Amino acid sequence: MALDHDGVIAELSLPVAPIAGPGLSCHVFDQLGDLYAVLARVYQLSASLPDAPLRSFTAKVRDLPQTTEAEQMVVQRIGQDIFREGLMEYWQGRCPLTGITDPALLRASHIVPWKACSCDAQRLDVHNGLLLSALWDAAFDRGLVTFADAGHPEFSSALSEAARVELRWQASLSLTPRQRENLVWHRTHIFNGSASRAASQNHSNNSDQ
Repeated sequence: MALDHDGVIAELSLPVAPIAGPGLSCHVFDQLGDLYAVLARVYQLSASLPDAPLRSFTAKVRDLPQTTEAEQMVVQRIGQDIFREGLMEYWQGRCPLTGITDPALLRASHIVPWKACSCDAQRLDVHNGLLLSALWDAAFDRGLVTFADAGHPEFSSALSEAARVELRWQASLSLTPRQRENLVWHRTHIFNGSASRAASQNHSNNSDQ
């Protein structure tokens, strides 16, 4: 198998065969079944890395007006739908923490929120997202839980013990360098009420002026 996609090569981490061939890397499999097992993952990663969602989004909104707030909301909804599709491919349709695969119970969670992103490339980057079950998504979005560089959850002191018990998880996240970078932002600005504290501080400063 020859691959010419940097993102796919990095994610798969397959042994490289020392043979000449097309593409950036070549890989050899002892059994045909082993090759077929990898091909499905190659397709999923190719459909989500590194800018496939961005290209799809750009094509769909190119001719759409974005003057009014309502028009901007339509564009944002298109982007969020494409982002979800990309995360479904990347995370293979399952919450990596709980193993839940029911689409109705899965949420496309931005690490750096849509409005806080600097550009559409960051908004649509699957490395800026996690596919979480609804309960984990709610906790993550509200800063009640975040993730360390090693991928294990870190819980806010504001989270009740009963809620911690209900946030069951089977395994830590396997994170890429870009996901870790985005999670630094989440830990700084969202986790443990960081956003609320910052807003309160700003309000206090404005009141003093």
